[in-house]
Amino acid sequence: MRLHAIVLVLLCIIGPACFAADPALTIYNQQFAVVRETIPLDLKQGLNQLEFTGATAQLEPDSVMLRDPSGRRALRILEQNYRADPVSLEALLKRYEGQTIDFQVRNGDRIETVSGKIVRAGGTATPPEWFNRVSVNPYGQPQPSVSQAIIEVAGKLRFDLPGVPLFPSLGRDMILEPTLNWTIETDRAGTLDAELAYVSGGFDWNADYNIIQSESNALDIIGWVTLVNSSGKQFQNAHVKLMAGDVNKIQPQGGPVAARAMFSMGGAVGGISGGPQVVEKTFDEYHLYTLQRTVTLHNKESKQVEFVRAAGVKSDVIYVYDGAKIDANRYMGWQPEMIRQDAMYGTVSNPKVWVMREFMNSDSNHLGMPLPKGRVRFYRRDTDARLEFTGEDSIDHTPKDEKIRVFTGAAFDLTGERKRTVFRMDMGRQMMDEAFEIKVRNHKKEPVEVRIVEHLYRWSTWEISTSSMPFTKTDAQTIEFRVELRPDEEKKITYEAHYTW
Repeated sequence: MRLHAIVLVLLCIIGPACFAADPALTIYNQQFAVVRETIPLDLKQGLNQLEFTGATAQLEPDSVMLRDPSGRRALRILEQNYRADPVSLEALLKRYEGQTIDFQVRNGDRIETVSGKIVRAGGTATPPEWFNRVSVNPYGQPQPSVSQAIIEVAGKLRFDLPGVPLFPSLGRDMILEPTLNWTIETDRAGTLDAELAYVSGGFDWNADYNIIQSESNALDIIGWVTLVNSSGKQFQNAHVKLMAGDVNKIQPQGGPVAARAMFSMGGAVGGISGGPQVVEKTFDEYHLYTLQRTVTLHNKESKQVEFVRAAGVKSDVIYVYDGAKIDANRYMGWQPEMIRQDAMYGTVSNPKVWVMREFMNSDSNHLGMPLPKGRVRFYRRDTDARLEFTGEDSIDHTPKDEKIRVFTGAAFDLTGERKRTVFRMDMGRQMMDEAFEIKVRNHKKEPVEVRIVEHLYRWSTWEISTSSMPFTKTDAQTIEFRVELRPDEEKKITYEAHYTW
Protein backbone atom coordinates (compact mmCIF):
# COMPACT_ATOMS: atom_id res chain seq x y z
CA MET A 1 0.00 0.00 0.00
CA ARG A 2 1.38 3.38 -0.94
CA LEU A 3 1.34 6.30 1.43
CA HIS A 4 -1.56 8.59 0.61
CA ALA A 5 -0.23 12.10 -0.04
CA ILE A 6 -2.79 14.65 -1.19
CA VAL A 7 -1.89 18.30 -1.57
CA LEU A 8 -4.71 20.72 -0.81
CA VAL A 9 -4.90 24.46 -1.31
CA LEU A 10 -4.01 26.07 2.00
CA LEU A 11 -6.61 28.35 3.49
CA CYS A 12 -5.30 31.65 4.80
CA ILE A 13 -4.29 31.67 8.44
CA ILE A 14 -6.26 34.83 9.23
CA GLY A 15 -9.17 35.18 6.83
CA PRO A 16 -12.90 34.62 6.33
CA ALA A 17 -12.61 31.00 5.19
CA CYS A 18 -10.62 30.06 8.28
CA PHE A 19 -13.34 30.97 10.76
CA ALA A 20 -16.29 28.63 10.91
CA ALA A 21 -18.55 27.98 13.89
CA ASP A 22 -15.95 25.59 15.28
CA PRO A 23 -12.58 26.80 16.61
CA ALA A 24 -9.38 26.37 14.60
CA LEU A 25 -5.88 25.63 15.90
CA THR A 26 -2.49 25.71 14.21
CA ILE A 27 -0.20 23.89 16.64
CA TYR A 28 3.58 24.31 16.42
CA ASN A 29 6.01 21.73 17.78
CA GLN A 30 7.56 24.50 19.87
CA GLN A 31 4.92 24.49 22.64
CA PHE A 32 2.52 27.13 21.30
CA ALA A 33 -0.40 27.50 18.90
CA VAL A 34 -2.39 30.07 16.96
CA VAL A 35 -6.02 29.96 18.19
CA ARG A 36 -8.80 31.21 15.91
CA GLU A 37 -12.47 31.55 16.87
CA THR A 38 -15.66 33.25 15.75
CA ILE A 39 -17.38 35.34 18.42
CA PRO A 40 -20.78 37.08 18.04
CA LEU A 41 -20.80 40.80 18.90
CA ASP A 42 -23.68 43.25 19.29
CA LEU A 43 -22.15 46.72 19.08
CA LYS A 44 -23.39 50.26 19.28
CA GLN A 45 -21.77 53.08 17.36
CA GLY A 46 -18.81 54.57 19.18
CA LEU A 47 -17.37 53.02 22.37
CA ASN A 48 -18.35 49.56 23.70
CA GLN A 49 -17.31 47.75 26.88
CA LEU A 50 -17.13 43.98 26.20
CA GLU A 51 -16.02 40.90 28.12
CA PHE A 52 -14.80 37.64 26.54
CA THR A 53 -14.41 34.59 28.79
CA GLY A 54 -13.37 31.94 26.28
CA ALA A 55 -9.60 32.57 26.14
CA THR A 56 -6.88 30.14 27.23
CA ALA A 57 -4.94 30.52 30.47
CA GLN A 58 -1.67 30.98 28.52
CA LEU A 59 -2.80 33.57 25.97
CA GLU A 60 -0.22 36.14 24.85
CA PRO A 61 -2.29 39.32 25.28
CA ASP A 62 -0.32 41.43 22.81
CA SER A 63 -0.98 38.88 20.03
CA VAL A 64 -4.78 39.39 20.07
CA MET A 65 -6.43 40.34 16.76
CA LEU A 66 -10.15 41.12 16.45
CA ARG A 67 -11.68 42.04 13.09
CA ASP A 68 -14.76 41.97 10.89
CA PRO A 69 -14.19 39.12 8.36
CA SER A 70 -16.26 40.94 5.74
CA GLY A 71 -14.13 44.07 6.09
CA ARG A 72 -17.23 46.29 6.05
CA ARG A 73 -16.98 47.41 9.67
CA ALA A 74 -14.05 49.13 11.38
CA LEU A 75 -13.14 47.61 14.77
CA ARG A 76 -10.51 49.11 17.07
CA ILE A 77 -9.54 47.76 20.47
CA LEU A 78 -8.69 50.96 22.33
CA GLU A 79 -7.90 49.14 25.58
CA GLN A 80 -7.56 45.51 26.58
CA ASN A 81 -7.20 43.87 30.00
CA TYR A 82 -6.40 40.18 30.34
CA ARG A 83 -6.95 38.31 33.59
CA ALA A 84 -5.89 34.67 34.02
CA ASP A 85 -6.49 34.29 37.78
CA PRO A 86 -9.81 32.43 38.05
CA VAL A 87 -11.40 32.01 41.45
CA SER A 88 -9.79 29.43 43.73
CA LEU A 89 -9.59 28.66 47.44
CA GLU A 90 -6.34 30.61 47.64
CA ALA A 91 -7.84 33.60 45.80
CA LEU A 92 -10.93 33.69 48.03
CA LEU A 93 -8.84 33.44 51.19
CA LYS A 94 -6.83 36.38 49.90
CA ARG A 95 -10.04 38.26 49.06
CA TYR A 96 -11.32 37.92 52.67
CA GLU A 97 -7.95 38.32 54.41
CA GLY A 98 -8.46 40.22 57.68
CA GLN A 99 -12.15 39.30 57.85
CA THR A 100 -14.06 36.71 59.85
CA ILE A 101 -15.90 33.93 58.00
CA ASP A 102 -17.59 30.65 58.94
CA PHE A 103 -15.96 27.23 58.69
CA GLN A 104 -17.85 23.94 58.50
CA VAL A 105 -16.34 21.39 60.92
CA ARG A 106 -17.23 17.71 61.26
CA ASN A 107 -17.42 16.55 64.89
CA GLY A 108 -18.18 12.83 64.88
CA ASP A 109 -21.52 12.43 63.13
CA ARG A 110 -22.38 16.11 63.53
CA ILE A 111 -21.42 19.06 61.36
CA GLU A 112 -20.81 22.28 63.27
CA THR A 113 -20.03 25.85 62.22
CA VAL A 114 -17.23 27.85 63.81
CA SER A 115 -16.07 31.38 63.09
CA GLY A 116 -12.48 32.21 62.30
CA LYS A 117 -10.56 35.30 61.26
CA ILE A 118 -8.27 34.96 58.22
CA VAL A 119 -5.09 36.52 59.59
CA ARG A 120 -3.05 35.42 56.55
CA ALA A 121 -4.36 33.76 53.41
CA GLY A 122 -1.13 31.88 52.63
CA GLY A 123 -0.41 30.24 49.32
CA THR A 124 2.47 29.98 46.88
CA ALA A 125 4.75 33.01 46.76
CA THR A 126 5.91 33.55 43.17
CA PRO A 127 9.06 35.73 43.07
CA PRO A 128 9.16 38.50 40.49
CA GLU A 129 11.32 38.07 37.38
CA TRP A 130 14.01 40.43 38.68
CA PHE A 131 14.47 38.17 41.72
CA ASN A 132 16.14 35.52 39.55
CA ARG A 133 18.73 38.03 38.30
CA VAL A 134 20.02 39.39 41.59
CA SER A 135 22.90 37.90 43.54
CA VAL A 136 21.78 35.74 46.47
CA ASN A 137 23.85 35.44 49.65
CA PRO A 138 24.88 31.75 49.77
CA TYR A 139 25.21 31.89 53.57
CA GLY A 140 21.74 33.34 54.17
CA GLN A 141 18.78 31.33 55.41
CA PRO A 142 16.65 29.88 52.61
CA GLN A 143 13.33 31.67 52.21
CA PRO A 144 10.21 29.50 51.99
CA SER A 145 8.39 29.62 48.67
CA VAL A 146 5.07 28.64 50.28
CA SER A 147 3.47 30.41 53.24
CA GLN A 148 0.84 28.72 55.40
CA ALA A 149 -2.57 30.17 56.11
CA ILE A 150 -3.10 31.56 59.63
CA ILE A 151 -6.64 31.43 61.06
CA GLU A 152 -7.62 32.87 64.45
CA VAL A 153 -10.31 30.74 66.18
CA ALA A 154 -11.50 31.62 69.69
CA GLY A 155 -8.46 33.84 70.26
CA LYS A 156 -5.92 31.16 69.21
CA LEU A 157 -3.90 31.00 65.99
CA ARG A 158 -3.97 27.93 63.72
CA PHE A 159 -1.58 27.24 60.85
CA ASP A 160 -4.27 25.41 58.90
CA LEU A 161 -7.95 25.75 58.05
CA PRO A 162 -10.24 24.60 60.89
CA GLY A 163 -12.72 23.23 58.39
CA VAL A 164 -14.36 23.87 55.04
CA PRO A 165 -14.53 27.67 54.54
CA LEU A 166 -17.96 29.18 53.80
CA PHE A 167 -17.41 32.40 51.85
CA PRO A 168 -20.17 35.03 51.71
CA SER A 169 -19.85 35.69 47.94
CA LEU A 170 -17.38 35.77 45.06
CA GLY A 171 -16.94 39.51 45.09
CA ARG A 172 -17.10 41.77 42.07
CA ASP A 173 -13.39 41.46 41.30
CA MET A 174 -13.45 37.64 41.07
CA ILE A 175 -13.59 35.76 37.74
CA LEU A 176 -14.44 32.12 37.05
CA GLU A 177 -12.25 31.69 33.95
CA PRO A 178 -9.58 33.63 32.03
CA THR A 179 -11.17 36.86 30.78
CA LEU A 180 -10.45 39.54 28.20
CA ASN A 181 -12.01 42.96 28.85
CA TRP A 182 -12.14 45.26 25.82
CA THR A 183 -12.94 48.86 25.11
CA ILE A 184 -13.92 48.68 21.43
CA GLU A 185 -14.65 51.50 19.05
CA THR A 186 -16.71 50.89 15.88
CA ASP A 187 -18.03 53.14 13.14
CA ARG A 188 -21.63 51.86 13.19
CA ALA A 189 -24.06 49.82 15.28
CA GLY A 190 -25.20 46.24 14.59
CA THR A 191 -24.39 42.58 15.12
CA LEU A 192 -21.56 40.65 13.50
CA ASP A 193 -19.55 37.46 13.81
CA ALA A 194 -16.07 38.77 14.55
CA GLU A 195 -12.82 36.89 14.02
CA LEU A 196 -10.65 36.48 17.09
CA ALA A 197 -7.09 35.17 16.73
CA TYR A 198 -4.23 34.99 19.22
CA VAL A 199 -1.06 33.08 20.13
CA SER A 200 -1.19 30.85 23.20
CA GLY A 201 1.22 28.61 25.04
CA GLY A 202 0.18 25.27 26.46
CA PHE A 203 0.07 23.34 23.16
CA ASP A 204 2.47 20.91 21.58
CA TRP A 205 2.66 18.04 19.13
CA ASN A 206 5.22 15.42 18.21
CA ALA A 207 5.53 12.57 15.75
CA ASP A 208 6.26 8.91 16.43
CA TYR A 209 6.93 6.14 13.93
CA ASN A 210 6.41 2.41 14.47
CA ILE A 211 8.31 0.29 11.94
CA ILE A 212 7.90 -3.47 11.43
CA GLN A 213 10.77 -5.19 9.65
CA SER A 214 10.19 -8.27 7.49
CA GLU A 215 12.64 -11.04 6.67
CA SER A 216 13.34 -9.40 3.30
CA ASN A 217 14.28 -6.11 5.04
CA ALA A 218 11.14 -4.43 3.68
CA LEU A 219 9.48 -2.13 6.20
CA ASP A 220 5.89 -1.44 7.17
CA ILE A 221 5.61 2.05 8.67
CA ILE A 222 2.89 3.67 10.76
CA GLY A 223 3.29 7.27 11.86
CA TRP A 224 1.32 8.93 14.65
CA VAL A 225 1.06 12.52 15.77
CA THR A 226 0.37 13.23 19.43
CA LEU A 227 -1.49 16.46 20.20
CA VAL A 228 -1.11 17.91 23.70
CA ASN A 229 -3.41 20.56 25.19
CA SER A 230 -2.47 22.08 28.54
CA SER A 231 -3.72 25.57 27.74
CA GLY A 232 -6.45 25.61 30.40
CA LYS A 233 -9.28 25.46 27.86
CA GLN A 234 -11.23 22.73 26.06
CA PHE A 235 -11.67 22.98 22.28
CA GLN A 236 -14.79 21.27 20.94
CA ASN A 237 -14.75 20.02 17.33
CA ALA A 238 -11.62 21.97 16.47
CA HIS A 239 -10.09 22.22 12.99
CA VAL A 240 -6.42 21.40 13.60
CA LYS A 241 -3.30 22.08 11.56
CA LEU A 242 0.23 21.11 12.60
CA MET A 243 3.23 23.23 11.63
CA ALA A 244 6.55 21.39 11.26
CA GLY A 245 9.84 23.26 11.08
CA ASP A 246 12.02 25.51 13.15
CA VAL A 247 9.88 28.67 13.36
CA ASN A 248 11.62 31.51 15.18
CA LYS A 249 9.72 32.25 18.39
CA ILE A 250 11.02 34.57 21.12
CA GLN A 251 10.79 32.90 24.54
CA PRO A 252 10.33 35.15 27.60
CA GLN A 253 13.28 34.96 29.98
CA GLY A 254 12.43 33.36 33.29
CA GLY A 255 8.98 32.40 32.03
CA PRO A 256 7.48 28.98 32.52
CA VAL A 257 8.25 26.44 29.84
CA ALA A 258 5.80 23.60 29.38
CA ALA A 259 7.41 20.19 29.47
CA ARG A 260 7.36 18.31 26.21
CA ALA A 261 5.33 15.18 26.81
CA MET A 262 6.43 11.91 25.26
CA PHE A 263 3.84 9.22 24.73
CA SER A 264 4.03 5.63 23.54
CA MET A 265 1.77 4.77 20.65
CA GLY A 266 0.43 1.38 19.79
CA GLY A 267 -0.85 0.01 16.51
CA ALA A 268 0.08 -2.52 13.88
CA VAL A 269 0.05 -2.55 10.11
CA GLY A 270 -3.40 -3.43 8.81
CA GLY A 271 -6.85 -2.24 9.79
CA ILE A 272 -9.32 -0.03 7.98
CA SER A 273 -8.26 1.30 4.61
CA GLY A 274 -9.34 4.63 3.17
CA GLY A 275 -8.17 8.20 2.68
CA PRO A 276 -5.49 9.84 4.77
CA GLN A 277 -6.37 11.34 8.15
CA VAL A 278 -3.70 14.01 7.68
CA VAL A 279 -2.67 15.82 4.49
CA GLU A 280 0.52 17.82 4.06
CA LYS A 281 1.66 20.79 2.01
CA THR A 282 4.51 23.29 1.91
CA PHE A 283 3.81 26.58 3.66
CA ASP A 284 6.43 29.32 3.45
CA GLU A 285 9.69 27.62 4.61
CA TYR A 286 7.86 24.99 6.65
CA HIS A 287 5.40 22.13 6.20
CA LEU A 288 1.77 22.23 7.29
CA TYR A 289 -0.19 19.07 8.11
CA THR A 290 -3.99 19.36 8.17
CA LEU A 291 -6.17 16.88 10.07
CA GLN A 292 -9.03 15.83 7.81
CA ARG A 293 -11.62 15.61 10.58
CA THR A 294 -12.38 17.81 13.55
CA VAL A 295 -11.15 16.72 16.96
CA THR A 296 -12.09 17.65 20.52
CA LEU A 297 -9.11 18.54 22.69
CA HIS A 298 -9.85 18.56 26.40
CA ASN A 299 -7.58 20.45 28.75
CA LYS A 300 -4.75 18.29 30.15
CA GLU A 301 -5.34 15.76 27.36
CA SER A 302 -3.15 14.09 24.76
CA LYS A 303 -4.59 12.63 21.57
CA GLN A 304 -3.03 10.40 18.91
CA VAL A 305 -3.89 10.59 15.20
CA GLU A 306 -2.42 8.43 12.43
CA PHE A 307 -0.77 10.40 9.63
CA VAL A 308 1.50 7.95 7.76
CA ARG A 309 0.84 4.39 6.63
CA ALA A 310 3.17 2.68 4.17
CA ALA A 311 4.05 -0.93 3.38
CA GLY A 312 6.87 -2.55 1.44
CA VAL A 313 9.40 0.23 2.03
CA LYS A 314 12.77 -0.99 0.80
CA SER A 315 15.63 -0.59 3.26
CA ASP A 316 19.21 -1.61 3.85
CA VAL A 317 20.97 -2.74 7.02
CA ILE A 318 24.32 -0.99 7.48
CA TYR A 319 27.03 -1.90 9.98
CA VAL A 320 29.18 1.02 11.12
CA TYR A 321 32.30 0.89 13.28
CA ASP A 322 33.18 4.28 14.74
CA GLY A 323 36.12 3.24 16.88
CA ALA A 324 36.98 6.44 18.76
CA LYS A 325 35.23 6.48 22.14
CA ILE A 326 35.00 10.13 23.21
CA ASP A 327 33.84 11.18 26.68
CA ALA A 328 31.65 14.18 25.75
CA ASN A 329 31.40 15.37 29.36
CA ARG A 330 35.18 15.50 29.81
CA TYR A 331 35.76 17.55 26.67
CA MET A 332 32.73 19.81 26.94
CA GLY A 333 33.67 23.38 26.04
CA TRP A 334 37.09 22.48 24.61
CA GLN A 335 38.44 24.59 21.74
CA PRO A 336 39.96 22.91 18.62
CA GLU A 337 43.46 23.97 19.69
CA MET A 338 43.00 22.18 23.03
CA ILE A 339 41.90 18.97 21.30
CA ARG A 340 44.86 19.17 18.89
CA GLN A 341 47.39 19.34 21.71
CA ASP A 342 45.85 16.70 24.01
CA ALA A 343 47.86 13.55 23.23
CA MET A 344 45.24 11.25 24.85
CA TYR A 345 42.23 12.57 22.91
CA GLY A 346 40.53 9.79 20.91
CA THR A 347 42.78 6.97 22.09
CA VAL A 348 40.09 5.00 23.96
CA SER A 349 38.63 2.21 21.80
CA ASN A 350 34.93 1.55 21.29
CA PRO A 351 34.35 -2.20 20.73
CA LYS A 352 30.76 -1.89 19.48
CA VAL A 353 29.68 -2.08 15.84
CA TRP A 354 26.51 -0.07 15.24
CA VAL A 355 23.50 -1.39 13.36
CA MET A 356 21.92 1.27 11.14
CA ARG A 357 18.73 1.10 9.08
CA GLU A 358 18.66 3.19 5.90
CA PHE A 359 15.81 3.91 3.44
CA MET A 360 14.75 6.59 0.95
CA ASN A 361 11.79 8.87 1.63
CA SER A 362 10.61 8.79 -2.00
CA ASP A 363 7.50 8.07 -4.06
CA SER A 364 9.17 5.07 -5.67
CA ASN A 365 9.79 3.66 -2.18
CA HIS A 366 6.11 4.04 -1.14
CA LEU A 367 6.80 7.15 0.95
CA GLY A 368 7.57 10.59 -0.52
CA MET A 369 6.05 12.86 2.12
CA PRO A 370 8.00 15.38 4.22
CA LEU A 371 8.31 13.68 7.61
CA PRO A 372 8.37 15.71 10.84
CA LYS A 373 11.02 14.94 13.43
CA GLY A 374 10.14 12.30 15.99
CA ARG A 375 10.93 8.98 17.62
CA VAL A 376 11.30 5.81 15.52
CA ARG A 377 10.66 2.38 17.04
CA PHE A 378 11.63 -0.86 15.29
CA TYR A 379 9.89 -4.23 15.65
CA ARG A 380 10.42 -7.64 14.07
CA ARG A 381 8.29 -10.80 14.10
CA ASP A 382 9.76 -13.85 15.81
CA THR A 383 9.20 -17.41 14.60
CA ASP A 384 6.00 -17.49 16.69
CA ALA A 385 4.73 -14.47 14.67
CA ARG A 386 4.86 -12.18 17.69
CA LEU A 387 6.38 -8.73 17.42
CA GLU A 388 9.59 -8.08 19.34
CA PHE A 389 11.08 -4.64 19.96
CA THR A 390 14.52 -4.31 18.31
CA GLY A 391 15.55 -0.70 18.93
CA GLU A 392 14.66 2.95 18.59
CA ASP A 393 16.15 6.24 17.50
CA SER A 394 14.93 9.66 16.39
CA ILE A 395 14.86 11.46 13.06
CA ASP A 396 14.99 15.17 12.27
CA HIS A 397 12.62 16.95 9.86
CA THR A 398 13.20 15.02 6.62
CA PRO A 399 12.20 16.42 3.21
CA LYS A 400 10.91 14.28 0.37
CA ASP A 401 13.53 12.33 -1.62
CA GLU A 402 16.06 12.42 1.21
CA LYS A 403 17.74 9.38 2.77
CA ILE A 404 16.80 8.42 6.34
CA ARG A 405 19.38 6.62 8.47
CA VAL A 406 18.54 5.55 12.02
CA PHE A 407 20.53 3.74 14.70
CA THR A 408 18.84 0.62 16.13
CA GLY A 409 21.53 -0.79 18.44
CA ALA A 410 24.87 -2.62 18.55
CA ALA A 411 25.55 -5.85 16.65
CA PHE A 412 26.04 -8.86 18.93
CA ASP A 413 28.28 -10.86 16.54
CA LEU A 414 30.43 -8.04 15.19
CA THR A 415 33.24 -6.42 17.16
CA GLY A 416 35.88 -3.77 16.58
CA GLU A 417 39.21 -2.75 18.03
CA ARG A 418 41.15 0.48 17.50
CA LYS A 419 44.57 1.53 18.79
CA ARG A 420 46.96 4.35 18.04
CA THR A 421 50.39 3.36 16.78
CA VAL A 422 52.06 6.72 16.01
CA PHE A 423 51.84 10.19 17.56
CA ARG A 424 54.35 12.89 16.63
CA MET A 425 53.79 16.62 17.16
CA ASP A 426 56.25 19.37 16.13
CA MET A 427 54.93 22.70 17.43
CA GLY A 428 57.86 24.61 15.90
CA ARG A 429 57.07 23.33 12.40
CA GLN A 430 53.31 23.40 13.13
CA MET A 431 52.69 19.80 12.11
CA MET A 432 51.53 16.50 13.54
CA ASP A 433 51.43 12.84 12.48
CA GLU A 434 49.04 10.27 13.96
CA ALA A 435 48.49 6.65 12.89
CA PHE A 436 45.94 4.00 13.87
CA GLU A 437 45.43 0.27 13.55
CA ILE A 438 41.81 -0.90 13.33
CA LYS A 439 40.52 -4.48 13.47
CA VAL A 440 37.00 -5.71 12.81
CA ARG A 441 35.75 -9.28 13.34
CA ASN A 442 32.69 -11.10 12.01
CA HIS A 443 31.25 -13.96 14.11
CA LYS A 444 28.07 -14.22 12.05
CA LYS A 445 27.23 -17.19 9.83
CA GLU A 446 26.93 -14.94 6.77
CA PRO A 447 29.27 -12.38 5.16
CA VAL A 448 28.80 -8.70 6.01
CA GLU A 449 30.17 -5.32 5.03
CA VAL A 450 31.37 -3.03 7.83
CA ARG A 451 31.85 0.68 7.26
CA ILE A 452 34.77 1.92 9.33
CA VAL A 453 34.39 5.61 10.08
CA GLU A 454 37.40 7.71 11.14
CA HIS A 455 37.24 11.35 12.25
CA LEU A 456 40.21 13.60 11.48
CA TYR A 457 39.62 15.65 14.61
CA ARG A 458 43.13 17.03 15.22
CA TRP A 459 42.84 19.91 12.73
CA SER A 460 40.98 21.00 9.61
CA THR A 461 44.06 20.80 7.33
CA TRP A 462 45.10 17.18 6.84
CA GLU A 463 46.10 14.50 4.35
CA ILE A 464 46.31 10.71 4.57
CA SER A 465 50.00 9.94 4.05
CA THR A 466 49.65 6.12 4.11
CA SER A 467 46.67 3.74 4.06
CA SER A 468 46.37 -0.04 3.80
CA MET A 469 43.18 0.17 1.69
CA PRO A 470 41.19 2.76 -0.29
CA PHE A 471 38.87 5.12 1.58
CA THR A 472 36.15 7.68 0.83
CA LYS A 473 36.12 11.24 2.15
CA THR A 474 32.55 11.74 3.41
CA ASP A 475 32.94 15.29 4.76
CA ALA A 476 35.64 17.84 5.62
CA GLN A 477 36.97 15.81 8.57
CA THR A 478 35.67 12.25 8.06
CA ILE A 479 36.83 9.28 6.01
CA GLU A 480 35.22 5.87 5.55
CA PHE A 481 36.64 2.40 4.76
CA ARG A 482 34.32 -0.35 3.51
CA VAL A 483 35.46 -3.79 4.62
CA GLU A 484 33.99 -7.11 3.41
CA LEU A 485 34.14 -9.85 6.06
CA ARG A 486 33.47 -13.55 5.56
CA PRO A 487 32.05 -15.59 8.47
CA ASP A 488 34.57 -15.78 11.35
CA GLU A 489 37.00 -13.49 9.52
CA GLU A 490 39.10 -10.66 10.97
CA LYS A 491 40.59 -7.82 8.94
CA LYS A 492 43.06 -5.09 9.87
CA ILE A 493 43.17 -1.57 8.44
CA THR A 494 45.97 0.92 9.06
CA TYR A 495 46.36 4.54 8.07
CA GLU A 496 48.42 7.61 9.01
CA ALA A 497 47.22 11.22 8.93
CA HIS A 498 49.47 14.26 8.53
CA TYR A 499 48.19 17.58 9.98
CA THR A 500 49.51 21.10 9.40
CA TRP A 501 48.40 24.47 10.77
